[in-house]
Amino acid sequence: MNRTKKKWLTAGAAAALLTTVLAGCGDSNSKSEPSSGSSAPASASAQTEPSPSAGSGEAPTLVWWTIGGQVPANFDKAIAAMNEYTAEKIGVKIDIKVASWGDWDTKINTIVNTGEPFDIMFTNNSKYSQQVNIGAFADLTDLVQSETPDLYNFIPQKVWDGTKIGGKIYSVPTYKDSSLTQYWVFDDKYVQKYGIDTAGIKTLQDLDKPFRDMKAGEGKSFYPLPLTQGDGFNGFFNGYDDMTLGLPPIGVKVDDASRQVVSVLEQPEVMNDLKQLHQWYKDGIINPDAPTKTEADKGRPFFAAQAFPGAEASWQINEGVEKYDMFQIFGPIYTTSTIQGSLNAISANSKYKNEALKYLQLVNTDPKLRNMLAFGELGADYSNVDGEKVIERTSDTWPLAAYTQGTFFNLAVTKGAPVDQWDQVRKLNDQATSSTNLGFALDISDLGTEVANTKAVWDKYRYELLTGASDPETMVPRIVSELKAAGMDALTKAAQEQITAYFG
Repeated sequence: MNRTKKKWLTAGAAAALLTTVLAGCGDSNSKSEPSSGSSAPASASAQTEPSPSAGSGEAPTLVWWTIGGQVPANFDKAIAAMNEYTAEKIGVKIDIKVASWGDWDTKINTIVNTGEPFDIMFTNNSKYSQQVNIGAFADLTDLVQSETPDLYNFIPQKVWDGTKIGGKIYSVPTYKDSSLTQYWVFDDKYVQKYGIDTAGIKTLQDLDKPFRDMKAGEGKSFYPLPLTQGDGFNGFFNGYDDMTLGLPPIGVKVDDASRQVVSVLEQPEVMNDLKQLHQWYKDGIINPDAPTKTEADKGRPFFAAQAFPGAEASWQINEGVEKYDMFQIFGPIYTTSTIQGSLNAISANSKYKNEALKYLQLVNTDPKLRNMLAFGELGADYSNVDGEKVIERTSDTWPLAAYTQGTFFNLAVTKGAPVDQWDQVRKLNDQATSSTNLGFALDISDLGTEVANTKAVWDKYRYELLTGASDPETMVPRIVSELKAAGMDALTKAAQEQITAYFG
């Protein structure tokens, strides 16, 4: 990948980048994994002093930045138990830094842009290609095969291929529901109370009547569709392949055999859905603070999530809800971006690249460590019901999101979920259709300025647009106009040319 060409950012993009750097003390996420609040501030140790080398006889401690909820009182104790185990197994320890759901975007941008030391970082399709393009992550193409062959052989080649940028591997993908299946989820008590026919709900518009029935019955301060700024309406753009650009306003319809790159916001069905969101916002279906709210409240009556069979067992615990009814609304489908939905990259500046890879290999191959990372402190946050295969959660405070860490296929099933849950996830992957654009990832090595400028525009408007707060009939033309001024047409043209060359 060519990183020698340099372009100047526009004043707007430079200002946005500066704002991001100055504001950066947290993060946000596009997956709907419930959390219990914002994280504690990053500790001073995030400015990592060099870890002792393995040669000194001490296990090196790797800094792993990830996303999650508020850090509980027993967090350090749980990490210490993991470190005792991994120091003995592979001679490596971990220092996990948690960036909150609401602050993840800005926090990770700050770390990458300022060169703050880290060893491992959770990333996803919304920022991965841009981070690779600026040289933040190590090239693992050869290293993952020579140093961690068990890891390399465990993850299917299709999944590895989906992570590649310019033909090279810069991250370890989380092998799980790597295809995308979207679910809508209702608290069952409202389903029963208002006679909601979930089987009859297929479109956003089909949600209108149940939402209005709930609003009328529960009162003015009740919001049937509670949203936060980071998520908006989760999965809103599922019908379009973003070519790993992480810029939803540009994409290819997933079933378009001609692979035409389009302005997504201007597509009629997208505009109709944006109008529906805006109407709900005006009518009090959506909470009025949605554009500024960074953390979801517990006990949501409805939410949308990328998920898999049995996911409701964990949501019920996290949200304090007796029963959730979830139903599939989209997918399963493979795009290059779905494979890039959960990745762990290693810093290009890490002194412990081999150790970091070996740690990620252990996460993906050792059920005991996998469960500790996903569920917390054994005996406090969970207990083993059937060895490492079935666990029972005994707290709702563990902050780390299981989908960000490693494979699901060596993870215990939570008591109450189907015992064959992970087999069902495998079947979803096997049954998944493919985007017509599968395998293609836009090469942005000569488009860095346009990507930065257009993302700065999108970031300026997306919270209000995707929570329904702004009127799409006036806002979309403004956004598209600013996107075009920022380089959208150049990105569209380059993407179309690259797609034509890629598919022949």
